[in-house]
Amino acid sequence: MSQVVDEVSLTPTPSAPSEGQIVEPIGFAALSLSDSVLSAVQRAGFVHPTPIQVALIPPAVEGVDVIGQAQTGTGKTAAFLLPFLTRWRPRTDPGPQALVLTPTRELTLQVAEEAVKLSPHKGFRVVPILGGQRMGQQVRALKQGANLVVGTPGRVIDHLGRGTLSFARTHYVVLDEADRMLDIGFRPDIEKILRRCPSERQTLFLSATLPPPVLRLAHRYMREPLHLNLSPEKLTVEKIRQSYFTVDEDRKFELLMRVLEREKPRQCIIFCETKIGSHHLFQQLRGAHKRVAVMHGDLPQEMRNRIMQYFREGKVVILVATDVVGRGIDVMGISHIINYDLPSDAENYVHRIGRTGRMGNDGVAITFVTMEQGEELTRIEALINNLVAQDQIEGFESFRPRAAAADTPKQYTPVYGDRVKRYSRRL
Repeated sequence: MSQVVDEVSLTPTPSAPSEGQIVEPIGFAALSLSDSVLSAVQRAGFVHPTPIQVALIPPAVEGVDVIGQAQTGTGKTAAFLLPFLTRWRPRTDPGPQALVLTPTRELTLQVAEEAVKLSPHKGFRVVPILGGQRMGQQVRALKQGANLVVGTPGRVIDHLGRGTLSFARTHYVVLDEADRMLDIGFRPDIEKILRRCPSERQTLFLSATLPPPVLRLAHRYMREPLHLNLSPEKLTVEKIRQSYFTVDEDRKFELLMRVLEREKPRQCIIFCETKIGSHHLFQQLRGAHKRVAVMHGDLPQEMRNRIMQYFREGKVVILVATDVVGRGIDVMGISHIINYDLPSDAENYVHRIGRTGRMGNDGVAITFVTMEQGEELTRIEALINNLVAQDQIEGFESFRPRAAAADTPKQYTPVYGDRVKRYSRRL
């Protein structure tokens, strides 16, 4: 496996067209996709590919290993699905031809649904593998045949241990949200899975950031990967209006009610740090708001699926949640993100607020900060290379819980390690 990652930076703005020149946006037909896949793309309602799709699809169709680095909400799922679907051919060999690993159950189901939507053939079979569902149901689905398996690492390992799943014929492997999977402790499972896949395979990593653990994994398990960097210099979407309120801990709920009354969000996610905190806030909110729900890791999977479906359909307007929905969940109608609890990791702030402002739309991100959290706020501002504006509501104190400018670090470097226990408590 290669120890070198070639990088192609695609962040600079292309040169301006000459006067009078008409620039036509590129279409999917220019990306080397098969006719059947192009028809599926058209049925799905896709018109013009996003930058990550334009950059990633052609080399992936050619069989190149690719690391695609891009922000959330930029069309990464279709970018890694379409090359495989273009090269897919029906066959009778047992076992899946492709595997997609994701960090969360919700993202697993979302990727599986997207694969079905983009499928070029009615006989194409996708099987999602995730915890919280009956093992027997998944075993039966695998026995019926799977062309593509989408799963969380833990449940995939369970099936490998039981002998109900084999990757002997798998030639296309994707790690979606690779940084998140490593950050929450999935590296041992991922390495076990990759070692069970053929060495002569194509491997793609999709990641918002590329911390050292992701690069080390890429160096070990990828073959001369092409690195496509479409991340902007600023990590947050420019169209998201960011602000923070200062508030005492015991007045957060009162402030939240005032903010909701003022903002009147079309759809909103309110992030809490813990499962207990999210459920308590949900119980407080449900008396004043009828279309409110809560999402955290202790809920049964069927209930989590139903809540997310209601949220996508707009039946749920306010979703109180932990970081279990902090990444990869694609709901276009979210107008507001409220950080009821400031995230303990600065990068989680970026992923949380990325749930709004999807695909270039406008969005609002509001964060509650206590007097003791000045250092955490400063870390966030250093990471996004921007100051978050202070907002005020009459009746609440207006203090500035931030570190002195001289103490602000030039660059915030996140620390990665084994956070399984902490994340299990939180999510």
